Amino acid sequence: MDNRALTRAFKLAAQLMELHDENPFKIRAIEGTANALDALSFPVAEVERSGLPDRTGLSKTAAAKVAELLDTGTFSDLQRLLEITPPGVVEMLNIKGIGPKKIRSLWRELGIESIEALREAAENDQVSKLKGFGKKTQEAILEALEFAGQSQGKVLYPQAEQLAADLAQRLRDALQTDQVAEAGELRRRLEIVETVRLVAATDQPSKAHELLNSLDGLTADPRRSGPFAWRGKATESGVQVEVLLVSPEAFATEVFLNSAADEHLDEALPGVQGHGGGAPATLRQWARREKFQQEEALYEKAGLQFIVPELREGLGEIGLAAEKKLPRLLEDGDLRGSLHNHSTYSDGNHSIREMATWLRDHGYEYLGLCDHSQAAHYANGLGPERVRQQHQEIDKLNAELAPFRIFKGIESDILGDGSLDYSNDVLASFDFIVASIHSNLKMDERKATDRLLRAIENPYTTMLGHPTGRLLLRRQGYPIDYKAVIDACAQHQVIIEINANPWRLDLDWRWVRYALDQGVQLSINPDAHHTNGYEDMRYGVLMGRKGLLTKEMTFNAKSVDEVAAYFEQRKANIKPPLKYKKSLFE
Repeated sequence: MDNRALTRAFKLAAQLMELHDENPFKIRAIEGTANALDALSFPVAEVERSGLPDRTGLSKTAAAKVAELLDTGTFSDLQRLLEITPPGVVEMLNIKGIGPKKIRSLWRELGIESIEALREAAENDQVSKLKGFGKKTQEAILEALEFAGQSQGKVLYPQAEQLAADLAQRLRDALQTDQVAEAGELRRRLEIVETVRLVAATDQPSKAHELLNSLDGLTADPRRSGPFAWRGKATESGVQVEVLLVSPEAFATEVFLNSAADEHLDEALPGVQGHGGGAPATLRQWARREKFQQEEALYEKAGLQFIVPELREGLGEIGLAAEKKLPRLLEDGDLRGSLHNHSTYSDGNHSIREMATWLRDHGYEYLGLCDHSQAAHYANGLGPERVRQQHQEIDKLNAELAPFRIFKGIESDILGDGSLDYSNDVLASFDFIVASIHSNLKMDERKATDRLLRAIENPYTTMLGHPTGRLLLRRQGYPIDYKAVIDACAQHQVIIEINANPWRLDLDWRWVRYALDQGVQLSINPDAHHTNGYEDMRYGVLMGRKGLLTKEMTFNAKSVDEVAAYFEQRKANIKPPLKYKKSLFE
């Protein structure tokens, strides 16, 4: 079990204890264990069990629970609570917007023990009559249930990637071949995956069936399977799993055919006639007509630049490839710093020093610190005095860590009227400002767009954070007029972030190309609250690549000196220059 799985288990135990109205002090202790595990930067599973208290800082009692969880997959408190709680009630804890206390009322007072029963009670207007609920809460529950239903059987890209990697390695071992590859939505790097598809080369497909049928985490679907295809689903998540079994000679072709959208495969190739001089040829026809050992050879034969899998969506990439106009796309190694990160000053798990030294030790040049602003009370947002304290600490660390640099940023809440949190005096003290919406998310398109436009027009806004506020598979974002927002960023030279957290990936990759066409720079921001969060930058890179993002148009691919000069020049361009009270910040 990795640290995240351990954390989830203790958080679930705390929720169940609250559901059963158990001792508040014990609940806080379990929550404290979850938070402590979440803050650790090393794999707890690799620590000797006897050394857990010293290495983790946990009490002996808490460490014993962690050891039990690592060794058995559960621990006594969690197991006891699960045994006395109907599975459907446990499932209800995942509903966005209602906590354990409300679920206890639904369970105890209305006898609701499943998602289906909850939906029926809400549709029959029974929920609104419970004390502490009302019509608005009932409507929110119905909306959450509808969204959860739409999300069922889908997983985020990292979950699909992990499942595919595990299955691929098992297939390689069982079939004794290296010819096993991910395909489908996963290879195209879609942010949400409905089918985890693999292609495996073998002359003994029965061996693959035997392996896949024996795995505890998979449920086979014999009706949809056949000798050369195993189909089923991952038992826990419900995501569909498909393994295509092909001959070694057909492996490269089948991987290609299963790694592109139909629109890509069936688009007529410019200037290429079909077989016998008929209709223009397509990539699908080329792949079926000849055997190719490499995808590069197929594209070359078709007269195209090689098109990487993440671009194979049928969105104009073939025309660009025919004209040899596909650019070199952004790569992980192009990023030279990380902007939009949180520390223990607000709701982060690591100190500024820890966040900075991790980046420095991994070859990066700078950290952009963007803790939450004062309006974000739920996230321990910084008032002016704490801003002053943080800036003093950053100055000391910059002197010590040079040439590595920490930029003084803030994630300033965009308030209901579109203004930025803080007065101009305080805003002027930062090197840069990421403006984001975190509150009053229920807006129509006009209201949400106007709110963003006003923030973009503010001369202190350097960068627009997660433009729609979405949480994939959890919460829909507020609707916005993308073109209006992007055009405004172009007019006011505001950078747009691709929030690389896998739950967000916002700006959506489908609007990256439009932003680039308007000359808007993008920044791959992890929104890291933990040093582990820096690893999410690769997901932002993948989304940027799907939108044709290049190194040249990626803001945090700039050097530390270039970024510093940009921030300084932008502040100097604010007319008229605003003087802030030096006594507040010095």
